[in-house]
Parts: sequence; C-alpha cells; structure tokens
Amino acid sequence: MDDGHDRALGSSPVDQAMAKQARLTMATVRRAVDRRDAVLAFQPVVQADRPSRAAFHEGLIRIIDETGRFVPLRDFMPQAETTDLGRRIDCLSLALGLEALAEDPAMRLSINMSARSIGYPDWLATMQHFTGGDDRITERLVLEITESSAMDEPELVTGFMRDWQARGVSFALDDFGAGYTSFRYLRDFNFDMIKVDGQFVREIASRPDNQVLTQALIRIAHHFDMFTVAESVETADDAAFLIQMGVDCLQGFYFGAPTIVPPWRTPNASARR
Repeated sequence: MDDGHDRALGSSPVDQAMAKQARLTMATVRRAVDRRDAVLAFQPVVQADRPSRAAFHEGLIRIIDETGRFVPLRDFMPQAETTDLGRRIDCLSLALGLEALAEDPAMRLSINMSARSIGYPDWLATMQHFTGGDDRITERLVLEITESSAMDEPELVTGFMRDWQARGVSFALDDFGAGYTSFRYLRDFNFDMIKVDGQFVREIASRPDNQVLTQALIRIAHHFDMFTVAESVETADDAAFLIQMGVDCLQGFYFGAPTIVPPWRTPNASARR
C-alpha cells in the first residue's frame, strides 16, 4: 500500500508514518533473511534445585540490518509470523540452532518455532540436512511451540510431535497460560515441558493473583507429567518463591540475559566446563 492509498483511507500523518516505517522494517528483515544475516542469542534455563547449573539454553534469533544493528523482534515478528517470511525465519533459526548443536556436543538447546511451519518443505529439509538421522543432535534439541499457534491445528501438532519425539526431539509449550489452550488438547499434545508465561511470573512474590494462577498452571503441568519452566524471572524474591512453589526450572534476566557470546565460547571455557 503506497502513501497515496494511506491518505485516501483518511489516516493521520502519524498513522501514515508508522505504516511506512513498518513496511521499511519488513523489507529490511526480508533482505537480512535472504542474506542469512542473523545470529542466536543464548539464555540459560537453570535447574530449580541447582540454580548455578543450566539445564539447557534457549536460542533466540536476532536479525541484523545493513548497519549491523539488531532489528527488535517486536517490530516485525507479529506481522511476519503468519506469512511466508515467518516460515523462513523459523528455518533460519532452526539452522542456526542445529549448527550450534553440531559444533558443541555438550550443549542442549531450545529453538522457537510456530506450528505454522509444520509441513513447510524448507523447514523439514533444514531438519533433515543438519541431523541426517543423527540422534546425537536430535536428542539435545528442544522445539518451543507457541501456545497460540499450537491451537490453530492441534491434530497436526500432535502428529508432528509424535514423529519427532520418536527421533529424540523434546517439545515445550511456550507462553503457557496466555489464554489459548484447551485443557483437552493439553492432554492430547503430550508436550515434554511447559513454559509458564512471564505475565504470571513477574512480581510473583508480591502479587497474590500471580501466585494462585502460577501454582495452578504448575499443578496442571505436573499432573500431565510435564516439566515446568518459569519465564521472565527477574528478582531473587521471585526466584525463591517459584522454587518454593515447586517449579522445575527458571529462566530470566536474574539468571542471565540473552547473549550472542555465551560462556562456553569464551577463553578457558573448556576448563571451566
């Protein structure tokens, strides 16, 4: 849609400027994906009973523009997720994650994907290319599927998970509690773990409503034999409260921010590990 069309629709100059900026951002992201200009930022997910130890890391994709800067995910992912660009971003994220797993045999890594990428030929080709049926890679891979996208086609998700779980891949339901999941489907999905949405975790030590809701989500997950991860843990008080509550793992800035230079790639990392 050009600026003339924007004006014809009667939008304000501010709306026109925002629409133009959105189009420019999407064009920037498409070019970056074409060039494969992206990296993963790694954030630790720590064990509740041993907070100094990472159970695994989440690999978060960072798209790099022509100036070398990261394009904020919030500026393009909501628009891209339902389009072919979203599928290509999922492919790139998967490729970067599988490359990292092949590079470091001691790493366990989770990678985000939308359920909309299930059956996408390039995504499947990427998985096959990098794993080659090698269980040593797939058994260290966790695929995080957002709750909202999982509910779009639950039967397709269930079959997809069953096939890849048989090859060693684990699955996490991301943003659990955000408001989409039918508990009937939660039983049928058979996720290996759920990640409690950060809106329930932040300030949990001082917010009774968050305490009740998070406790309920953890109990539901444990009832279905699913591992639990609390996202967006930002303070010591919140971490202590969640550990007391019985969560299995914690993730958030209190334990480590996402970094493109993870500890195992720094000098003397092998000795420390």
